[in-house]
Amino acid sequence: MPRSPGLAYACILLATLAACAPQVPLPDAASGPTLAAELRLQAPQSQPNVCWAEEIRPAIIETVTEQIQTSPERRDPASGVVLQPARYSTVTRQQIVSERAPIWFRTPCPAQLTADFIASLQRALQARGHFKGQVSATFDAATRRALRSYQAPRGLPSGTLSLAAARELGLIAHSAAR
Repeated sequence: MPRSPGLAYACILLATLAACAPQVPLPDAASGPTLAAELRLQAPQSQPNVCWAEEIRPAIIETVTEQIQTSPERRDPASGVVLQPARYSTVTRQQIVSERAPIWFRTPCPAQLTADFIASLQRALQARGHFKGQVSATFDAATRRALRSYQAPRGLPSGTLSLAAARELGLIAHSAAR
């Protein structure tokens, strides 16, 4: 059966457009691993050709507002009628949900962070709408902001490039990164 050239062009166009769409994993397990899945709370063992970065995860504090009873209601002992309703006061306090802690994650080693690699990183972030500046091939403040913007929704609010983000962005092969 002969194939339609129009169908082939349509498939190529759809594949090209799909590749341009931002790929943001969903937070459920069915979406595959997120950057946060590779975080560790303890310093990793030193291994050759494996590099790690440390960030400080800030404490998470929540504000709790409660109604506290300051005096109970009073009732008439014979009839059970409320003589004075209970009194309450509002108490607001803050509590720490999780303590400030260091987190560790794998990163590309410094030898990999060449000017060409950084330029590719900037272009990849630019293509996804995170990097607004000109490609300079330097790991500057704008690149760190863009990287933080890219990694934060994936569970790692850091301006340091994680190995998982480098794989997601197509900068490092999956098999070579393990």
